[in-house]
Amino acid sequence: MTEHNKLMGFETLCIHGGHKTESNRAHLTPIYATSTYVFDSAEQAVAMFKGEEKGYIYGRFGNPTINEAEDKIAMMEAYGLKNQNGEPLQFKAILHASGMAAITTMLLSNVKSGEKIITHPSLYGGTQEMIDKILPSLHIGTIIMDLHDLDKVEQTIKTNKDISMMYLETPANPTLQCIDLEALASLGKQYGLTVCADNTFATPYLQQPFKYDVDFVMHSTTKFLNGHGTAIGGILIGRDMEKMNGIVTKTHRLLGGNSNAFDAFVLTNGLRTFSLRMDRHCSNAMKVAQYLDKHPAVTKVNYLGLEHHPHFAIAQKQMKHPGAMLSFELKGGFDAGVQFIDKLQLCTSAVSLGTCDTLISHPASTTHVGVPREKRLEFGISDGLIRMSVGLETIEDILNDLENSLSKS
Repeated sequence: MTEHNKLMGFETLCIHGGHKTESNRAHLTPIYATSTYVFDSAEQAVAMFKGEEKGYIYGRFGNPTINEAEDKIAMMEAYGLKNQNGEPLQFKAILHASGMAAITTMLLSNVKSGEKIITHPSLYGGTQEMIDKILPSLHIGTIIMDLHDLDKVEQTIKTNKDISMMYLETPANPTLQCIDLEALASLGKQYGLTVCADNTFATPYLQQPFKYDVDFVMHSTTKFLNGHGTAIGGILIGRDMEKMNGIVTKTHRLLGGNSNAFDAFVLTNGLRTFSLRMDRHCSNAMKVAQYLDKHPAVTKVNYLGLEHHPHFAIAQKQMKHPGAMLSFELKGGFDAGVQFIDKLQLCTSAVSLGTCDTLISHPASTTHVGVPREKRLEFGISDGLIRMSVGLETIEDILNDLENSLSKS
C-alpha cells in the first residue's frame, strides 16, 4: 500500500502514505533511536558520502522514521496535482526541529546578502521577529506592504530590482487575512521571484499552494498535522528536486535544525487521523464564529467563513473550508483580553494551535509581545484581539465556556 497509484483518497494517504515495509515487518515504522549507521565497507562509505549510493549515514542527515513523515506530508501537498503532461507532481520534504527551523533553512538557502523579501503585514510573531532582528544583520531587507493591491505590488517589484523572494502566509496569524495565492504567485514568477507560502493555518487538507506554482511550502508540524500537542516540528517542502537535494539539504544539515525519530514517530501517528480531525475542527469553528459575530462584547470577528470578511471570496476560491482558526476583538481592549483569558474554564490558555482541545491566546501579551506596539497595531493586532484554535470538544461546551467568560469580562 505504498505506491502512489494505489493511494486512491486523501484519507487513505493519511494512513498509508510514505510507509515502507520494515525489515522486521513492524506494523508501524519503529522509532530508529540511533545517531549513526554502519557501513559494510570503506568503499560503501565513500560511495554514500559522494551520493553515488543511497543509504543512511548519520542521524542529522536522515532517519527512516523521519523519512516516513517527510514522504507522507509531501504526498499530501501533492495530492491530486499534475504537471503540464498530466503526470502526478512529486515534491521533496525535509522535516525540521521546529517551524522556525524550516523557515530559516528556506530563507538562508534562497536569499543572499543584499537581496530583499517582499511580504505582507500580520505574520507569525517568530517570522516577524526573524525579519526585524536577524535578517538585517545578514544584509537581507524586507518590504512589508498590502499584497492585495496587485498594481502597487508589481510597481514595487519593478522599482526594487533586489527583491528576490515573495513570502506569503495565508491565512495569516493572527488576523486571518487571506492572500490570493494564484494572483501573487503568478506575479512573482513573472518577475523571477522565489515564491514561498506558510500553509500552517490552512494545512494541505484545506489548501495546496503548489497548485499555484509556488516554489516552497512550510508548516509548523507542531500544529494541526501532529494534532495532539506532543512534539515540536516543522517541515519544508519544495518542487525543485535538484535544489532541494542540493543547497537546501546542505543548508539544513549545516544549520543543524534536524528533527528526531521520536518526534517524527508521534507526528506520523497524528497524521493518521489528520483528515478526520480537520473536519470536526472546521465544523466547530464555523459555529463558534457565527456565535461570536452576534455577541455584544465582541466588536469584530476575523473568520474567513463569514461573508462580511473582506477576504471571504479569496478563501472560497483557494480553500476547501475556511478552517479552524479565528480571532476576535473585545470591546474592553487589553484589560478585557486578559480578564477573558482568566475566566476560561474549559478552553485552554496556551499559545500554540491545532491540538484536539480548544486553545485560546491573547497575542498582545504573548505571541506578539516582542513586536513593537505601534507596528502590532498597524498590522491589525489590537490590544483586545483574541486568537482561537477551535478544538474537537462538544460544540455546546465550547460555546458555554465562551459565554461565561464573555459575560464576566
